[in-house]
Amino acid sequence: MSWKLSSTVLRGGTDGNAGSLLDQKAAKSKQPYCFEMMRREPFAFAGLWDRWKDGSGSPVETCSILTTTPNSLLAVVHDRMPVILERDDYELWLDPGFKDGNALTEMLKPFNPALMKCYAVSTLVNAPANDNPECMAEVAPEAANVSVCGTLFPEAAEPR
Repeated sequence: MSWKLSSTVLRGGTDGNAGSLLDQKAAKSKQPYCFEMMRREPFAFAGLWDRWKDGSGSPVETCSILTTTPNSLLAVVHDRMPVILERDDYELWLDPGFKDGNALTEMLKPFNPALMKCYAVSTLVNAPANDNPECMAEVAPEAANVSVCGTLFPEAAEPR
């Protein structure tokens, strides 16, 4: 399994939400899922960015998203998840003078699953050419995957 982030999701989604999409093997195909905040508000991943020069002196810009162990909602489909920052930590995370290792460690934990929801989305999201709201539209999951967002996590399957 791998993280499947569509171009729509990376730009914050066509509806302003930045839900993460994951695939889980379902019969002969992969079933993608959207994981988002319960109230559908935007959220931020903990990431690192840097600008440096390569051996030829050309500028290089790099970035990465930090991951952690999955919370109970994501553990059903993946062995890690992005670090989702608490809204109160945004300024501190972006502060270039931030040096408190204990506070940093506290930020790098799995996000509270009670504040998130999950639902199946169309395999349209698997093609980068598809950049439209249908990529995040809820669909009925294949029968083999009902437990991912339904039976195991009924609060995550509530209508949006």
